[in-house]
Amino acid sequence: DELRTLFMAKEHPIVYDGFEPSGRMHIAQGVLRSINVNKLTSAGCVFKFWVADWFAQLNNKMGGDLAKIRMVGQYMIEIWKAIGMDMTNVRFLWASEEINAHADEYWSRVMEIARLNTLTRIKRCCTIMGRQEGGDDISSAQIFYPCMQCADVFFLKADICQLGMDQRKVNMLAREYAGDKKMRFKPVIISHHMLMGLKEGQEKMSKSDPESAIFMEDTIVEVNRKIKKAFCPPQVVEGNPILDYCKHIIFGYYNRMDVTVNGEPTEYLTYEALVEDYASGRLYPNDLKPAVSEALNRILEPVRNHFASGEPKALLDKIKKFKITK
Repeated sequence: DELRTLFMAKEHPIVYDGFEPSGRMHIAQGVLRSINVNKLTSAGCVFKFWVADWFAQLNNKMGGDLAKIRMVGQYMIEIWKAIGMDMTNVRFLWASEEINAHADEYWSRVMEIARLNTLTRIKRCCTIMGRQEGGDDISSAQIFYPCMQCADVFFLKADICQLGMDQRKVNMLAREYAGDKKMRFKPVIISHHMLMGLKEGQEKMSKSDPESAIFMEDTIVEVNRKIKKAFCPPQVVEGNPILDYCKHIIFGYYNRMDVTVNGEPTEYLTYEALVEDYASGRLYPNDLKPAVSEALNRILEPVRNHFASGEPKALLDKIKKFKITK
């Protein structure tokens, strides 16, 4: 209802999403994000990407080296261009540059958010950084992080927060703040799905475990190997990462999927039809996995070509040498 009301009131709502440049990009960040952005911009939204370089430094990504962090940020933008994100209504804003240019406006908001919330409330949001809630390993710098991310929403004049489910706590903090300030509209929250890791029991993929994720510039051989080894129990839908990839990546990208079932080419026009066959035992993992590999490799081919030569290749070669820090 809030989203419908927003579109009735505003022709071009502003959507905010932020990302820490923190290493190689996996397929959820690359393909799933592009799908979501294109849906929103095609509906008339203006999309503001917050390249959170200072946030990555606060969170000790790339060992806190800002030059490396900014290099990773540029690499991520290059991938989205290559994969087919429509850039017409997309703006990339670097946090360090924008905050320095509007320091008084930004830090006044951060300080007010900090003043209105207890330390316990802020620490509950620290899971947004991949940290345990209330964990002793949180640095003093990381306490600033939730207050700053909450301030970002209002600094960017965002109508919609389009972030992963792992960011919902700080999104709720932003809505609470809007309520405290008696703002006319609270930011609308659209939380996107967190793609599973490829190993059994992994609720989300991890950059620190390369075998748990498909990366955007993985080779055909690497994609085939990872999908072949992936957890995919016969006739089990719940907690099955291969089916998760089918639903959110392949159907999200193509709106269809081709699979050879018992030697017969089969076209699935809906994810529900594919799941029905899989749950019944008509479609086996040994048939599904090659089809998933083939579809993923087609999706990723433009990215591989983009990074095969010239400046993009040199950039990727540098990124691959960086040590990923949690």
